[in-house]
Amino acid sequence: MDRKDADSIENIRKAFNSLQYGLIDSHVTLCREDDIENIDVVLNNLQKLNTTKITIHFGPPIRFNNDSGVLLPALGDNEQFQQLRLKVLADLGLALRQHEPHITLMHPRNSVCTDEIFKKIQETKLPSFLTFDNISFIKQVDGGQWEILEVFKLSDV
Repeated sequence: MDRKDADSIENIRKAFNSLQYGLIDSHVTLCREDDIENIDVVLNNLQKLNTTKITIHFGPPIRFNNDSGVLLPALGDNEQFQQLRLKVLADLGLALRQHEPHITLMHPRNSVCTDEIFKKIQETKLPSFLTFDNISFIKQVDGGQWEILEVFKLSDV
């Protein structure tokens, strides 16, 4: 996603979830660790990926995890996202679970949302649509900052 499109998101994360803000940029998780256990197949799929950019429509912020976390949920069927997941996770022999795209504004692992904070977040103008033009393959070691190992570009056409 274009960094300027994410400014308001990053400002919220910096103000109310500075630890997570310092560990990783805002993002939509495409695949979880247990999805990519056979990393060689996944990397091969990413290298031969021929897919266009995807756009996700986001709704207003909602609270989760006993109201301690805040996220921007994706709206609609998210067919582009789901198709991209299928391509990345092809040939793994997995029964793929439905994974709903979202952007976490406040991660409950290292922040707590109060009613006052949530009101401030609700009053912030956040993007309704974001276009994603790449997939980052990332890794975290010992709870430290996430490291980008490789970036796979999605095409314009």
